Amino acid sequence: MRKASSSHLARISNCLQTILELEPELEKIELGKSLLEEFSVLKDFLQKIDTVALSEDDVERVETATSNFLEELRGPLAQIRPGRFGSLRLQ
Repeated sequence: MRKASSSHLARISNCLQTILELEPELEKIELGKSLLEEFSVLKDFLQKIDTVALSEDDVERVETATSNFLEELRGPLAQIRPGRFGSLRLQ
């Protein structure tokens, strides 16, 4: 596997940033408290991402997982802020 291309880095970074931007909202829901413990891992990974070898398959898996994660959060987040999270999606 070779070093990640700038496109792969941008796509992975976008996924991680999208998730990390939800941190303030996740603090407000019960489900979020357990998820927030994992955010330090995401933040550390994001800082070191340019050293990680990524393939297109890796990037697609992360994009799919991020999309699924956002879909799972749509309901709980909509309860605390109706209307704002009706269309959670990758940026």
